[in-house]
Amino acid sequence: MDRMPGWIRQHLAALRALLVLTAVTGIIYPLAATGVAQAVFNGNANGSLIEKDGKTVGSALVGQNFTDADGNPARQYFQSRPSAAGDGYDLTSTSASNLGPEDVLDTLAVPGATDEEGNPEEGQQSLLTQVCARSRAVGEREGVSGTRPFCTADGVGAVLKVFPAVGTATRAVSVNQACPAAPFIAAYEGVKVECGTPGEDYSAGRTVPIRGQAVAVVPADAVTASASGLDPHISVAYAELQAPRVARERGLDLATVTALIERHTTGRGLGFMGEPAVNVLELNLALDQG
Repeated sequence: MDRMPGWIRQHLAALRALLVLTAVTGIIYPLAATGVAQAVFNGNANGSLIEKDGKTVGSALVGQNFTDADGNPARQYFQSRPSAAGDGYDLTSTSASNLGPEDVLDTLAVPGATDEEGNPEEGQQSLLTQVCARSRAVGEREGVSGTRPFCTADGVGAVLKVFPAVGTATRAVSVNQACPAAPFIAAYEGVKVECGTPGEDYSAGRTVPIRGQAVAVVPADAVTASASGLDPHISVAYAELQAPRVARERGLDLATVTALIERHTTGRGLGFMGEPAVNVLELNLALDQG
C-alpha cells in the first residue's frame, strides 16, 4: 500500500469518504428521522390523513373542492376558498396566481378571434375582476349582497381609462365592460363614459379605479386564493356566512350548524399569530355524521 502512487491513495480516500457520508446522510439519518417521526408524530408524519368509513377522504392539511356531479358548488356543504393550484387544490401544481393589487385591467375577448390552437379567444380577467366575480357568485349562493368596493354591479373591476393621461379629461372608457354593456357610471369629470371595445389599445390613458359606495359583506378569504393554493381553512366569518344555507339544505337548526363551526374552529397560532380558522373538510365530515 505504501508503494501505491499518491493519486490512487487520494482517490481511495475520496471513495471511502463518499461511502461513509452516503451511509450516514443517505441511509442512517433518514431512517432515524423517519423512526422518530413515526414513533412521536405518527398521524402528522403520514400526512394527517382523514378517513371516513375506513376510506381515506383527504388530509387535514390540504383543502379540496366540494362540488356536485356537474362541478358546481354542492349546496349542502361548506365551500372552501378559491384555489390557484391547477384546476383547484392540485397537489402537483401548488402555487398562487402571482397577481397583485395593481392588476386591475382585463383583456377583453375579441368576438370571432381564436387562439393559437383555434379555440375561441376568452380574454383574460384581472385579479380585481376575479375578486368581483367571485364576490358576486358567493353573494348569489348565500343570499347576501355580493357587491364590494371597486366592483361594478355586473361583477367586473370598476376601472376607467381616462384620456389624456395628464390634464383635463376629454374621454373616459370603462375598460373592463365590453360593448354594448352600459358603463357602471354615466360620466367622469363631466365626460360621458364609454364601454370598452375589445382589441382597442387603451394603454396611453390614465388608469382610474372607482371605489364607489359599496360595503363588502363577503369576506376576503371567500374571494382570494391562498399563497399555496392548498389552504384547508376558511375564516370564521366565511363559515358563518355559509351556515344558513347549509342548515337550510340539510334541514337542520342554524344553532346546530353554528355549534359545529365552533367545535371545528382552531385558535391563533401560539395564541397570538393569525386569526381563528375553520377546517372545511373536518366540518363537512361532522355534518355528514349528523
